[in-house]
Amino acid sequence: MDFEVIGPLRDVEAIATGRGIRELRRLTKVYGRGRWRKLKALATLKPPDGAVTNAEVTWYGAHGIGRR
Repeated sequence: MDFEVIGPLRDVEAIATGRGIRELRRLTKVYGRGRWRKLKALATLKPPDGAVTNAEVTWYGAHGIGRR
């Protein structure tokens, strides 16, 4: 997805950690071992068509590895 995040992420919350992450094996294989967490937050997004909208975004993150 191509979009630009405008402003800060709001209400960041962990929705899964450790073995609760379905893609843990892939994340470890591609990016390395880490304390992986699946996170969600509310964000204001601007897609390529220019319409500004609010949406919930999710990502994986690990200390020392960053957001993926």
